[in-house]
Amino acid sequence: MKVLVMVKQVPDTATNIQIRSDGQGIIEDGIKWVINPYDEFAIEEALRIREKLGGEIVVIALGPKRVDEAIRQALAMGADRAVVVESSETLDLAQVAHALARVAQNEGFDLILTGKQAVDDDSAQIGPMVAARLSLPQVSIVIHLDIDVEHKRLRAERELEGATEIVELPYPAVLTAQRGLNEPRYPTLPNIMKAKKKEVKRVSFESLGIDTLPRIRLIQLTPPSERPEPTILTADPVETVKTLVELLHEQAKVI
Repeated sequence: MKVLVMVKQVPDTATNIQIRSDGQGIIEDGIKWVINPYDEFAIEEALRIREKLGGEIVVIALGPKRVDEAIRQALAMGADRAVVVESSETLDLAQVAHALARVAQNEGFDLILTGKQAVDDDSAQIGPMVAARLSLPQVSIVIHLDIDVEHKRLRAERELEGATEIVELPYPAVLTAQRGLNEPRYPTLPNIMKAKKKEVKRVSFESLGIDTLPRIRLIQLTPPSERPEPTILTADPVETVKTLVELLHEQAKVI
Protein backbone atom coordinates (compact mmCIF):
# COMPACT_ATOMS: atom_id res chain seq x y z
CA MET A 1 0.00 0.00 0.00
CA LYS A 2 1.43 3.36 -0.99
CA VAL A 3 0.83 6.11 1.56
CA LEU A 4 1.68 9.77 1.08
CA VAL A 5 2.17 11.85 4.22
CA MET A 6 2.06 15.63 3.86
CA VAL A 7 4.03 17.45 6.54
CA LYS A 8 4.65 21.05 7.47
CA GLN A 9 7.55 22.56 9.36
CA VAL A 10 6.40 24.96 12.10
CA PRO A 11 7.98 26.89 14.97
CA ASP A 12 8.25 24.91 18.18
CA THR A 13 5.25 25.72 20.37
CA ALA A 14 7.62 26.78 23.17
CA THR A 15 9.25 29.40 20.93
CA ASN A 16 8.74 33.07 21.72
CA ILE A 17 7.33 34.43 18.46
CA GLN A 18 8.12 38.03 17.49
CA ILE A 19 6.49 39.91 14.61
CA ARG A 20 8.59 41.74 12.05
CA SER A 21 8.46 45.52 12.05
CA ASP A 22 6.59 45.53 8.71
CA GLY A 23 3.88 43.28 10.15
CA GLN A 24 4.19 40.88 7.22
CA GLY A 25 5.74 37.91 8.98
CA ILE A 26 7.67 36.70 11.99
CA ILE A 27 11.33 37.09 12.88
CA GLU A 28 12.82 33.69 12.07
CA ASP A 29 16.27 34.21 13.61
CA GLY A 30 16.75 31.89 16.57
CA ILE A 31 13.50 29.97 16.04
CA LYS A 32 13.54 26.22 16.60
CA TRP A 33 11.65 24.57 13.72
CA VAL A 34 9.94 21.20 14.12
CA ILE A 35 7.52 18.90 12.32
CA ASN A 36 3.96 20.00 12.96
CA PRO A 37 2.93 17.80 15.94
CA TYR A 38 -0.30 16.60 14.28
CA ASP A 39 1.69 15.55 11.22
CA GLU A 40 3.74 13.25 13.45
CA PHE A 41 0.55 11.28 14.16
CA ALA A 42 0.05 10.97 10.39
CA ILE A 43 3.63 9.70 9.92
CA GLU A 44 3.23 7.16 12.72
CA GLU A 45 -0.06 5.88 11.29
CA ALA A 46 1.57 5.43 7.89
CA LEU A 47 4.37 3.43 9.52
CA ARG A 48 1.85 1.18 11.26
CA ILE A 49 -0.03 0.64 8.00
CA ARG A 50 3.18 -0.39 6.26
CA GLU A 51 4.07 -2.75 9.10
CA LYS A 52 0.71 -4.51 8.67
CA LEU A 53 0.23 -4.36 4.90
CA GLY A 54 3.64 -3.61 3.38
CA GLY A 55 4.15 -0.94 0.76
CA GLU A 56 5.84 2.44 0.64
CA ILE A 57 5.65 5.72 2.57
CA VAL A 58 6.48 8.96 0.77
CA VAL A 59 6.70 12.21 2.75
CA ILE A 60 5.84 15.44 0.93
CA ALA A 61 6.69 18.93 2.20
CA LEU A 62 6.75 22.44 0.80
CA GLY A 63 8.95 25.33 1.85
CA PRO A 64 12.44 26.83 1.87
CA LYS A 65 15.73 25.02 2.43
CA ARG A 66 15.14 24.65 6.18
CA VAL A 67 12.34 22.09 5.64
CA ASP A 68 15.09 19.54 4.97
CA GLU A 69 15.45 19.13 8.73
CA ALA A 70 11.80 18.12 9.08
CA ILE A 71 12.07 15.79 6.11
CA ARG A 72 15.12 14.04 7.57
CA GLN A 73 13.28 13.55 10.85
CA ALA A 74 10.34 11.96 9.04
CA LEU A 75 12.74 9.69 7.15
CA ALA A 76 14.47 8.81 10.43
CA MET A 77 11.09 7.83 11.89
CA GLY A 78 10.88 5.29 9.06
CA ALA A 79 9.45 6.86 5.90
CA ASP A 80 10.98 5.45 2.70
CA ARG A 81 11.64 8.61 0.70
CA ALA A 82 10.56 12.22 0.35
CA VAL A 83 9.54 14.90 -2.13
CA VAL A 84 10.25 18.56 -1.33
CA VAL A 85 8.49 21.33 -3.22
CA GLU A 86 11.02 24.15 -3.00
CA SER A 87 9.63 27.63 -2.53
CA SER A 88 10.97 30.64 -0.65
CA GLU A 89 7.86 32.70 -1.44
CA THR A 90 4.92 33.23 0.89
CA LEU A 91 2.08 31.18 -0.58
CA ASP A 92 -1.58 31.14 0.36
CA LEU A 93 -3.34 27.93 1.39
CA ALA A 94 -4.90 27.37 -2.02
CA GLN A 95 -1.49 27.49 -3.71
CA VAL A 96 0.02 25.12 -1.15
CA ALA A 97 -2.85 22.63 -1.50
CA HIS A 98 -2.67 22.83 -5.30
CA ALA A 99 1.09 22.15 -5.25
CA LEU A 100 0.77 19.20 -2.86
CA ALA A 101 -2.10 17.75 -4.90
CA ARG A 102 -0.07 18.07 -8.11
CA VAL A 103 2.85 16.16 -6.54
CA ALA A 104 0.44 13.51 -5.25
CA GLN A 105 -0.97 13.06 -8.75
CA ASN A 106 2.52 12.58 -10.14
CA GLU A 107 3.45 10.09 -7.41
CA GLY A 108 0.31 7.95 -7.33
CA PHE A 109 -1.03 6.66 -4.01
CA ASP A 110 -3.57 4.56 -2.14
CA LEU A 111 -3.95 6.89 0.83
CA ILE A 112 -2.98 10.44 1.81
CA LEU A 113 -2.45 11.33 5.48
CA THR A 114 -1.71 14.66 7.12
CA GLY A 115 -2.29 16.36 10.46
CA LYS A 116 -5.69 17.83 11.26
CA GLN A 117 -4.15 21.32 11.37
CA ALA A 118 -0.84 23.13 11.64
CA VAL A 119 -0.11 24.68 15.03
CA ASP A 120 1.16 27.94 13.52
CA ASP A 121 -1.87 29.08 11.49
CA ASP A 122 -4.49 26.58 12.80
CA SER A 123 -6.28 26.74 9.44
CA ALA A 124 -7.13 22.99 9.22
CA GLN A 125 -7.73 23.47 5.49
CA ILE A 126 -4.90 21.73 3.65
CA GLY A 127 -6.25 18.17 3.98
CA PRO A 128 -9.77 19.01 2.76
CA MET A 129 -8.43 21.29 0.00
CA VAL A 130 -6.07 18.59 -1.29
CA ALA A 131 -8.99 16.12 -1.29
CA ALA A 132 -11.10 18.61 -3.26
CA ARG A 133 -8.30 19.14 -5.78
CA LEU A 134 -8.01 15.37 -6.29
CA SER A 135 -11.79 14.75 -6.19
CA LEU A 136 -11.33 12.29 -3.33
CA PRO A 137 -13.41 11.45 -0.25
CA GLN A 138 -11.91 12.74 2.98
CA VAL A 139 -12.32 12.38 6.74
CA SER A 140 -10.85 14.85 9.22
CA ILE A 141 -9.90 14.59 12.92
CA VAL A 142 -9.37 10.81 12.77
CA ILE A 143 -8.62 9.03 16.07
CA HIS A 144 -8.83 5.40 14.85
CA LEU A 145 -8.43 3.75 11.47
CA ASP A 146 -9.12 0.28 10.08
CA ILE A 147 -8.33 -0.76 6.51
CA ASP A 148 -10.17 -3.45 4.53
CA VAL A 149 -7.71 -4.22 1.74
CA GLU A 150 -9.95 -6.84 0.10
CA HIS A 151 -12.76 -4.36 -0.52
CA LYS A 152 -10.51 -1.26 -0.65
CA ARG A 153 -12.45 0.49 2.11
CA LEU A 154 -11.59 2.46 5.23
CA ARG A 155 -13.38 2.63 8.56
CA ALA A 156 -12.38 5.86 10.31
CA GLU A 157 -13.43 7.02 13.74
CA ARG A 158 -13.39 10.79 14.09
CA GLU A 159 -13.68 13.07 17.07
CA LEU A 160 -16.67 15.36 17.50
CA GLU A 161 -17.56 17.65 20.39
CA GLY A 162 -18.95 15.31 23.05
CA ALA A 163 -19.16 12.33 20.67
CA THR A 164 -17.37 10.23 18.07
CA GLU A 165 -18.45 9.47 14.52
CA ILE A 166 -17.63 6.38 12.48
CA VAL A 167 -17.27 6.90 8.74
CA GLU A 168 -16.84 4.18 6.10
CA LEU A 169 -15.45 5.18 2.73
CA PRO A 170 -13.50 3.78 -0.22
CA TYR A 171 -9.87 4.57 -0.84
CA PRO A 172 -7.90 6.32 -2.30
CA ALA A 173 -8.89 9.00 0.22
CA VAL A 174 -7.47 11.80 2.36
CA LEU A 175 -7.45 11.55 6.16
CA THR A 176 -6.31 14.11 8.73
CA ALA A 177 -4.89 12.85 12.03
CA GLN A 178 -5.91 13.94 15.51
CA ARG A 179 -4.08 13.43 18.80
CA GLY A 180 -5.07 10.01 20.15
CA LEU A 181 -4.74 8.22 16.82
CA ASN A 182 -1.42 6.76 18.02
CA GLU A 183 1.77 7.58 19.90
CA PRO A 184 4.53 8.71 17.49
CA ARG A 185 7.82 6.83 17.82
CA TYR A 186 11.20 8.46 18.32
CA PRO A 187 13.83 8.01 15.60
CA THR A 188 16.46 5.47 16.58
CA LEU A 189 20.17 6.08 15.97
CA PRO A 190 20.37 3.41 13.21
CA ASN A 191 17.35 4.95 11.46
CA ILE A 192 18.85 8.43 11.77
CA MET A 193 21.94 7.14 9.97
CA LYS A 194 19.83 5.38 7.31
CA ALA A 195 17.82 8.56 6.72
CA LYS A 196 20.93 10.30 5.39
CA LYS A 197 21.00 7.89 2.44
CA LYS A 198 17.29 7.93 1.60
CA GLU A 199 16.08 9.65 -1.55
CA VAL A 200 14.86 13.23 -1.35
CA LYS A 201 13.43 14.42 -4.65
CA ARG A 202 13.32 18.18 -5.15
CA VAL A 203 10.72 19.95 -7.25
CA SER A 204 10.50 23.71 -7.75
CA PHE A 205 7.12 25.29 -7.16
CA GLU A 206 7.42 27.09 -10.50
CA SER A 207 7.79 23.80 -12.38
CA LEU A 208 4.33 22.67 -11.26
CA GLY A 209 2.62 25.26 -13.43
CA ILE A 210 0.53 26.75 -10.62
CA ASP A 211 -0.71 30.34 -10.64
CA THR A 212 1.75 32.39 -8.59
CA LEU A 213 -0.81 35.14 -7.87
CA PRO A 214 -2.14 34.59 -4.32
CA ARG A 215 -5.90 34.76 -3.76
CA ILE A 216 -5.47 35.80 -0.15
CA ARG A 217 -3.35 38.79 0.87
CA LEU A 218 -1.87 39.27 4.33
CA ILE A 219 -2.73 42.74 5.59
CA GLN A 220 -1.07 42.84 8.99
CA LEU A 221 0.15 40.59 11.79
CA THR A 222 -0.37 41.97 15.29
CA PRO A 223 0.46 40.45 18.67
CA PRO A 224 -2.42 39.56 21.00
CA SER A 225 -3.47 42.14 23.56
CA GLU A 226 -1.73 41.87 26.91
CA ARG A 227 -3.83 40.21 29.57
CA PRO A 228 -4.82 42.49 32.46
CA GLU A 229 -3.56 41.72 35.93
CA PRO A 230 -5.92 39.36 37.80
CA THR A 231 -8.28 40.77 40.41
CA ILE A 232 -8.07 38.92 43.72
CA LEU A 233 -11.05 39.20 46.06
CA THR A 234 -10.36 38.62 49.75
CA ALA A 235 -13.18 40.47 51.58
CA ASP A 236 -16.14 39.10 53.51
CA PRO A 237 -17.79 36.25 51.52
CA VAL A 238 -21.09 38.11 51.09
CA GLU A 239 -19.34 41.26 49.88
CA THR A 240 -17.00 39.17 47.72
CA VAL A 241 -19.95 37.61 45.91
CA LYS A 242 -21.49 41.03 45.25
CA THR A 243 -18.19 42.38 43.94
CA LEU A 244 -17.64 39.29 41.80
CA VAL A 245 -21.06 39.63 40.18
CA GLU A 246 -20.38 43.29 39.44
CA LEU A 247 -17.02 42.48 37.86
CA LEU A 248 -18.48 39.69 35.74
CA HIS A 249 -21.23 42.01 34.55
CA GLU A 250 -19.38 45.29 34.09
CA GLN A 251 -15.77 44.26 33.38
CA ALA A 252 -15.84 40.77 31.92
CA LYS A 253 -19.31 41.27 30.41
CA VAL A 254 -20.15 37.59 30.64
CA ILE A 255 -23.42 38.01 32.56
